[in-house]
Amino acid sequence: MYEGFLPTTKKEMDELGIEQFDFIYITGDAYVDHPSFGAAIITRLIEAIGFTVGIIAQPDWHTDRDFRRFGAPRYAFLVTAGNIDSMVAHYTAAKRKRSDDAYSAGGVAGKRPDRAVIVYCRKLREYFGDVPIVIGGLEASLRRFAHYDYWDDTVRPSVLVDSGADLLMYGMGEHQIREMCERFAAGESIHDMHDIRGTCYLTEPVNTPLGAAQCPSFEQVRESKTEYAKAVKIQYDWQDEVYGKTVIQRHGKMMLVQNPPALSLTTEELDYIYSLPYTRQVHPSYEAQGGVPGIEEVRFSITHNRGCFGYCNFCSIALHQGRRVTVRSEESVLAEAERITKMPDFKGYIHDVGGPTANFRHTSCEKQLSKGLCMGKKCLAPTPCPALKADHTEYLAMLRKIRQVKGVKRVFIRSGIRYDYLMQDKNDEFMRELIKHHVSGQLKVAPEHCSAVVLDKMGKPHIEAYKAFQKRFYEITKGMGKEQYLVPYLMSSHPGSTLNEAIELALFLRDNHIRPEQVQDFYPTPGTISTAMFYTELDPYTMEKVYVPKTPKEKAMQRALLQYFRPQNREIVLEALKRAGRYDLIGPSPKCLVEDMKGGDKRWQKKDAAPDRRTSHRTGNSSSRNSAMKSKHGGKKGTGGKKH
Repeated sequence: MYEGFLPTTKKEMDELGIEQFDFIYITGDAYVDHPSFGAAIITRLIEAIGFTVGIIAQPDWHTDRDFRRFGAPRYAFLVTAGNIDSMVAHYTAAKRKRSDDAYSAGGVAGKRPDRAVIVYCRKLREYFGDVPIVIGGLEASLRRFAHYDYWDDTVRPSVLVDSGADLLMYGMGEHQIREMCERFAAGESIHDMHDIRGTCYLTEPVNTPLGAAQCPSFEQVRESKTEYAKAVKIQYDWQDEVYGKTVIQRHGKMMLVQNPPALSLTTEELDYIYSLPYTRQVHPSYEAQGGVPGIEEVRFSITHNRGCFGYCNFCSIALHQGRRVTVRSEESVLAEAERITKMPDFKGYIHDVGGPTANFRHTSCEKQLSKGLCMGKKCLAPTPCPALKADHTEYLAMLRKIRQVKGVKRVFIRSGIRYDYLMQDKNDEFMRELIKHHVSGQLKVAPEHCSAVVLDKMGKPHIEAYKAFQKRFYEITKGMGKEQYLVPYLMSSHPGSTLNEAIELALFLRDNHIRPEQVQDFYPTPGTISTAMFYTELDPYTMEKVYVPKTPKEKAMQRALLQYFRPQNREIVLEALKRAGRYDLIGPSPKCLVEDMKGGDKRWQKKDAAPDRRTSHRTGNSSSRNSAMKSKHGGKKGTGGKKH
């Protein structure tokens, strides 16, 4: 097994005596050999099971030079955009071009094309003809069906159609890649591999498998938002490895076929994946450019689980990693902690022991193992399922042992903690040790909003769960004599949020003395339920109308309301309050959000002014949930990015 970096140049290929690679892996990210990067896991696995693989990272798509570096592979090109969707990497939620790229050398933007999977595949077709091409990673996975594309503001076909690739691997790809490698070695054609779980392919309709769940076609979902919403529900309903079935969607003269999801890796399989000889470093070719920023948060971090039964509507995990939680063994995690302590630049601090949700260490209930996760339901929202099993015993025992590893000074938890799940654990031992040992001044948590209307559309628990957690957190913190704070992630302009809901959130922040330095606009990324709501203005699970803030003006208002205290936001907050008829919140009183400094508009004195009907619907009695609390908050709001 090769313990250095895998070959990236023709010279390295020749030095290893390789005449032709079995596979050539093309990625839109810089080459980082760390298990938080999907490219590292897949290429290490290919090499470990006996195949050769060369890596072409961030090829220049303007010429053929990089693509032809190794010639053609014996079996297939493997193509990914990288750890995140290339359009998300390039553009903000306001569709502004980003000035940096955390997954490129030196953080420099522009090292990959827009829609990288499509561009790379088309170049390979141009240069290498019919050599098999297999696509995977997040961009391919979330664009596997016809999907709304926020940047084009239109419905695009499956990326398999646009790219011209032969096969699409969705989700976590270890099982798929292993089976594909073995079948190539046995002499099979890529066109015979139409039965691999966790893959999609195109075929003539006459060859469509029987018994599949059929979505409305690409043409139908492009023309009808109602049909689009129906398609999204079908796609989500059958994404379960126990009862999930084949899902099909016609694209013109061809049928897109999605096989059932790949089975989750067992604990033994995960242990093997994380035991592979990763250098945990950025490739040395990037040293002169300052390295790759994306590794900094994860260099000394440990992933102990995969999957998330939290199932938030705006999150891609359910459609990519899946809802079933699987974990590594305690022995495997401890072994990785010990390897980290031997790294030359390790200072004694493990930054994270987590995953999509750090404190999930087992399935949410026993029946998931044999019957799968409940179709169309959530384990934690709007209230916890009665069958939920909340237990931190195993996770806590593992953290205690990591703290005892020689060379480890502190162990932090920086990936998401589900506070609603934590509060269901009748034993508060984990919460006490979390506060005592694993928080570095600030604990980031994700209530996202305070309005029940919005939280229901997000698939999140109501704000009462956060309030209960907040109360207990500060009780324990104060009892320990510590000065630590909660930093809530907050989102503006999610489907369901009118100006009144945005004002409700501003009042919640005011009453709880929270002044966020950063806030996140809802970002309609490919494939999610929330993105379907944004595009269709329908809830795919109820087909009810959903209010969606879409204009740049209203989105700017909702965002500004979350930072109403900033002087530069005063005018736009004033405009928002006036539009909503909330003159009671304009004035010099401490209960007001802003004061009209121009002095020309005295209507703030009219406490009972009628609200704007366009923004007042469906708020109900939710304002009563904003009771004042006497806690302090501070710090930055992060992005809550997920791994691999």
